[in-house]
Amino acid sequence: NRDLAAHTKLKFRQPGQGISDEIGDRERLKDELRKAEREHFEQVSKEKGEYVPRSALKEGEEDEDMEPALKRRRLMEEATKAAWLDKDDSDDDDEESDSDEDDDGDDTAELLRELAKIKQERAEEKEQQEREKQAEEDAKRAQDILTGNPLLNLGDGAKMNFNVKNQARGVDERPKKRFVNDTLRSDFHKRFLGKFIK
Repeated sequence: NRDLAAHTKLKFRQPGQGISDEIGDRERLKDELRKAEREHFEQVSKEKGEYVPRSALKEGEEDEDMEPALKRRRLMEEATKAAWLDKDDSDDDDEESDSDEDDDGDDTAELLRELAKIKQERAEEKEQQEREKQAEEDAKRAQDILTGNPLLNLGDGAKMNFNVKNQARGVDERPKKRFVNDTLRSDFHKRFLGKFIK
């Protein structure tokens, strides 16, 4: 067996084990996704007529040279600028919607009252169910107490059968085997003499 050749087959890399071609494919795919995402955001911002911070960059010109931390920081700054612009737009709308908020406040108060009423009804219903359940348990317990003691049920005429078998289940009548260093006094020798020499 030792003379047989071992490890006669070569193991080839399986797909997904990090071949350089696959890594290149992944990087290419990431670049395509970044480009598509950039184009999408530029198109959305143009439709809204907002400030377009990324359109000034030529495709892949500054992104490849930047470190990931700088990219992340720049993206965060642009996101905050966009959020501020959105907030400024929404402030103008707030002045118009002050009268609507009063109506909304009345509706909200009414909904809260309705919600409180529903919660109270559910609590009462749950309490009622708990009381019924407790009453059933008490009745069952009383019935078990009355019928559980066989000495109190003598009037039923029911036959009482007791299981008398295996009452001394844990008791072993055979003596345990013991070790005796003397062969003439061992239990085996005594049984042997009792069988064959009488």
